[in-house]
Amino acid sequence: MIVNLSETNSIANQFLAEMRDAKIQKDSMRFRRNLERLGEVLAYEISKTFEYNSKEVETPLGVAWVKLPAPRLVLATILRAGIPFHQGFLNYFDKAENAFVSAYRKHHKDGTFDIHLEYVSCPDLEGCVLIIVDPMLATGASMNIVLDELITYGKPAQIHIVTAIASTEGAGFIKRKYPEASLWMGALDEELTAKSYIVPGLGDSGDLCYGEKVQG
Repeated sequence: MIVNLSETNSIANQFLAEMRDAKIQKDSMRFRRNLERLGEVLAYEISKTFEYNSKEVETPLGVAWVKLPAPRLVLATILRAGIPFHQGFLNYFDKAENAFVSAYRKHHKDGTFDIHLEYVSCPDLEGCVLIIVDPMLATGASMNIVLDELITYGKPAQIHIVTAIASTEGAGFIKRKYPEASLWMGALDEELTAKSYIVPGLGDSGDLCYGEKVQG
């Protein structure tokens, strides 16, 4: 399943527009908040796909039956740009377990790059619903390496891969590599630069979150 939020009009369009806007995105605090709010919207949409169990809840005046999410959730993110996005999901899935991966691109003079994995903290994933979030899905190389590492901790029952903006190339690569996974995105952009930045994209999400110079 592939879900592109921008194909349906919603308030998520406003959050994405402000994240892309070269003037507004200079405000790091607002950029982080918009990324968090987009995470909240996507969390709500993903929650519709869960299995639910009925539970009896005693109110001051009687008893109500409600349906509550059944699966054990694990939220995973790639440091550092993914932290505000992750928080948006955690605001809604507050009972979820969490996984964190430190990964980065090392660029070479010829324009190529390698993905380096430095640190992983992850609970047992066997039988869980794994939701892995990263703001930008460019080539899909980082997501591929990270997900290959995470599934060594157990086989999830379901995998949801979530990004704010994906490139057509990256989305295609991930769906070929992980056809069983659901791919969720705020928007889909067609182009990549020679250095694998998404066009029109929004720049470097990590730098925009934390006030450093934007790369590309």
